[in-house]
Amino acid sequence: MGLRWLGAGLALLVVALLIFGAVTTSAQQTPPQSHQAPQQQAAKPANIDRNGVLMLIRSTLLALDHANKTGNYTVLRDLGAPAFQVNTAAKLAEIFAKQRGEKLDLSGVAVIDPQLSLLPQIEPNGLLHIAGFFPSVPSQVNFELLFAPVEGQWRVFGVSLSVGQSAPVAPSAPEPPPAKAVVSQKQIAAPKPAVPAK
Repeated sequence: MGLRWLGAGLALLVVALLIFGAVTTSAQQTPPQSHQAPQQQAAKPANIDRNGVLMLIRSTLLALDHANKTGNYTVLRDLGAPAFQVNTAAKLAEIFAKQRGEKLDLSGVAVIDPQLSLLPQIEPNGLLHIAGFFPSVPSQVNFELLFAPVEGQWRVFGVSLSVGQSAPVAPSAPEPPPAKAVVSQKQIAAPKPAVPAK
């Protein structure tokens, strides 16, 4: 399952990638019959409304923001699916150390509406997959989230976060060529002879 980021040409700094465990279905556990070609399963749109999507995105990223600010990753870990919880709070602190050190502030996600580059979809393995970005100044926060169904609730399975430019950046102007001295014929004309006084 590859990352899909919006904004071709943006240089993205991936500061964390947490995709742990795997959810398998009985179809994936059963090898295909030799006389049948394996069927390629495709993701399908998730049956979730806009408010539900906003709550999942915001609650996950704010939990990560609070964990980064306090250095306590226990709540973030406890909000996760069992496959996410295999990480100890200390391991999560280690994974997000660079982000914490850079003091990345994610509190803006509470008030800015995200732009989705990947509408919520259910992957063949049963995970809910959402991706997009929060446009902000001076940098935008790009995210990709995975959620696993646990007892009728979507629980965090994976978080990918990166920071990029909030607006397209024009290339720098090329250096002008060095100035050349241009001398015209009028400038180098011989001086007029002096007229003798009478």
